[in-house]
Amino acid sequence: MQNIKLGTSDSLVLDEKALKQAAQNLEDGAVTPSYGPHRDAIVKLLNDALATELVCVLRYKRHYFTAVGLASAKIAEEFLVHANEEAAHADLLAQRIVQLGGDPDFSPDTLKQRSHAAYDESKDLKTMVRANLVAERIAIESYTQMISLLADKDPTTRRMLESILAQEEEHANELKDWLAI
Repeated sequence: MQNIKLGTSDSLVLDEKALKQAAQNLEDGAVTPSYGPHRDAIVKLLNDALATELVCVLRYKRHYFTAVGLASAKIAEEFLVHANEEAAHADLLAQRIVQLGGDPDFSPDTLKQRSHAAYDESKDLKTMVRANLVAERIAIESYTQMISLLADKDPTTRRMLESILAQEEEHANELKDWLAI
């Protein structure tokens, strides 16, 4: 991190000034000076990811309730599983936003504009699967970019995003397999 430096004997030493600053501003909770100027940008990224997850929940729920066809029962069940997993991702993101001193933005008025993925009202099962696969691929790309942007700026958020990314990749692989049905 930015506050760790090499000492004169080539050993790692902590930045004592940063440690003293960390004892100040207790109202900031876990957010210490090591977050530097990045906290607001991280909260913005997380709020956009939150919007994406919420739109994904809504899309998967709609598809769960409206899927019809020979393979629809099993795929609809998986749409519901995915909706619940996306909701859990949204909860993690909202919790982290609060931990960073931000406000999670659940506003329905701006949800679609802030989301990286689109909502879908298709009625054909294969089109539903395809729309969800597109959204998962967009989520994978956005989480990959966020992880890269964060690098060592916020390791806690980075690890959370890496765990969400792994689940999004699982979703995409399942959806790809369903396109063959």
